[in-house]
Amino acid sequence: QVQLVESGGGLVQAGGSLRLSCAASGSIFSIDDMRWYRQAPGNQVELVAAISRGGSTNYADSVKGRFTISRDNVKNTVHLQMSSLKPEDTAVYYCYAAVTKNTGLTVQYWGQGTQVAVSS
Repeated sequence: QVQLVESGGGLVQAGGSLRLSCAASGSIFSIDDMRWYRQAPGNQVELVAAISRGGSTNYADSVKGRFTISRDNVKNTVHLQMSSLKPEDTAVYYCYAAVTKNTGLTVQYWGQGTQVAVSS
């Protein structure tokens, strides 16, 4: 089994910064894509940022230039540095990892979510 544990959420004023972290542990051979999703109340889940094992990144238009995703392939961690935060960034943020097992099978895992609240 694989666990994804997120940390770093909290309450911040508009214009502030937060850094989210997600650590993967368990039966892992390698991790392919790692992503951050978010879900605001009443909204659908939205892909915020993604990073491949090689370091290629993609961002939602709404966060480009403000958020930076990074990862450490040795520690099996992914981070989301969020700057210039806006009230509309308020959401529960979820970590995602596509984990390849020793069997060669790739399985998708999600973290439990961490709340980010941005006050105006």
